[in-house]
Amino acid sequence: MAENNNAVTEKSKGWFKGLKSEFKKIVWESRESVTRQTIAVVLISLVLGIIITLIDTALQFGIDKLISW
Repeated sequence: MAENNNAVTEKSKGWFKGLKSEFKKIVWESRESVTRQTIAVVLISLVLGIIITLIDTALQFGIDKLISW
């Protein structure tokens, strides 16, 4: 049983060692770049939300007019 636990421990150590080496290969974006991209995503989401709201309101108004006609 102790041999099995040692094998699991060694396997997990190897996995974490591999994980650490893979994380070292990652090229992280700069804080300024991430900030600019985040602002762009938020602004585009707001603009698209407004556009979708306007289209929905116009369609709802048109459908209401057709139904009440």
